[in-house]
Amino acid sequence: MSDYLVYLVEDEENLSEVLKAYLEKEGWNVKAFHDGDVAREAIVDKPHLWILDIMLPGTDGYQLLKAIKEDADTPVIFISARDQDLDRVLGLEMGSDDYLAKPFLPQELIIRAKKLLNRVYGVSTQEQKKIELNQYTIDPIGRKVVDEEATGETLVDLTTKEMDLILLLTGEIGKAFSREKIIEHVWGENYFGSERAVDDVVRRVRKKMPRVHLETLYGYGYRVLSS
Repeated sequence: MSDYLVYLVEDEENLSEVLKAYLEKEGWNVKAFHDGDVAREAIVDKPHLWILDIMLPGTDGYQLLKAIKEDADTPVIFISARDQDLDRVLGLEMGSDDYLAKPFLPQELIIRAKKLLNRVYGVSTQEQKKIELNQYTIDPIGRKVVDEEATGETLVDLTTKEMDLILLLTGEIGKAFSREKIIEHVWGENYFGSERAVDDVVRRVRKKMPRVHLETLYGYGYRVLSS
C-alpha cells in the first residue's frame, strides 16, 4: 500500500518542507502543520500516521499525542531536540510508537515510518485473505472485524493495538506466540513497558470478541484456536 495519509506536525518550516518532500517521494499523501492547535482539529481525519515535534506553538506534542491516542490510537512518531532520554521515555509511556532525536537524516525518518506502517497496516495486503472464525469475519486489508451474528453485520470496535493482536494471532491459527513476540509485533522494538500490557489488550479483545477461543499459555503467551 502506497497511498498512506501522513500528518506531519513541525513548526520549523524549512525542516517541515524537507521532510514533507522526502515523505511524498514514497508516494504518500502528506499534510504539514506548523501549529499544534490546528493539528489537533485534524485528528478527526484519522490519518494512517502522525509525525509530531514535541515543541509546538499552541497545543504541544505531548497534549497532541494524548488526544490522538484517545481518539483512534493512530501510530505516532515523536521527534524532538530537547532532553532526548526524557522525551523518549515520556513519549513511549504516553503511547508514541517510535522516537527520533534531532538532528536526524530524513532518510532515517523514512525508514522508521516504513517499518511502522508495515507493522501496523501489513505488507503485501493484496495477498491477505479474509478470515472466517466463529461467526467473525476478520479483514486484514480493511483492518476491520465484522460480527456476523449481530444484527446488520455489526463492526467490532477495536483499537489499533487490539486489531494488531487479533491479526497476529488469527493469521496463524493454533500457533503459540510469546508475550515478547506479541510486544514486538504490536508495540514495536522500542517498547519499554511491562508485559502486562499484553494481558490488558487480550482481556479487552476477549470482551469484544467472546466467541474467539483465545487461549492463555501460562508463563509463555497466547494462541487462538479454531474452535
